[in-house]
Amino acid sequence: MVLAEIIPFCIGVFLGMLAGYYGKWIDTVISLLSDTLIAFPFYLIVIIVAFASGAGERGIYITFILVGWIVFARVVRGLSASFRNQEWVASAQTLGLPGVNIILRHLLPNVLPQAVVVLMTDMIGLLVAIVTLGYLGIGITPPTPDWGTMISDGQPFITTAWWLSAVPGFAVVYTGIALSLLGDGLADIWRKK
Repeated sequence: MVLAEIIPFCIGVFLGMLAGYYGKWIDTVISLLSDTLIAFPFYLIVIIVAFASGAGERGIYITFILVGWIVFARVVRGLSASFRNQEWVASAQTLGLPGVNIILRHLLPNVLPQAVVVLMTDMIGLLVAIVTLGYLGIGITPPTPDWGTMISDGQPFITTAWWLSAVPGFAVVYTGIALSLLGDGLADIWRKK
């Protein structure tokens, strides 16, 4: 799950900083691409990729690399655009620093706390998506354990052995809460620095 989030996170943060800092045609192209991809329902893309590449982890990775970066790019684009007009960015430009240096040394540390909070929130969405796909039978294939498959397998026994479905369901809820709290905690630590 972490691997399926790291690549889109890096792509989205980088593209968002480019769009926010440079603006103009770069912003237009990245915004147009993200608007086009976000127009398609997420689960529709997952199902199409799953059928094209086969059910399992590969389809999930491909789908999240295709569309997962959009959330990060939009958030970071807005932050970068607001920082672009700050005095400290103007000072760096006056000193003659190249745009890439300003992006990596000045913008990145300032957008990273918010991007990490969004990452943790998006990981919760990814977790729910993986569980949903596993429940529908097009997610991670056995023998790899999957909470969605466990919930689905326990459903016929819900009246006699309710815990077969309830325990994986509780695990999903507790993991989501833990990821949310972790994101808030990391953001607080970075804000204090």
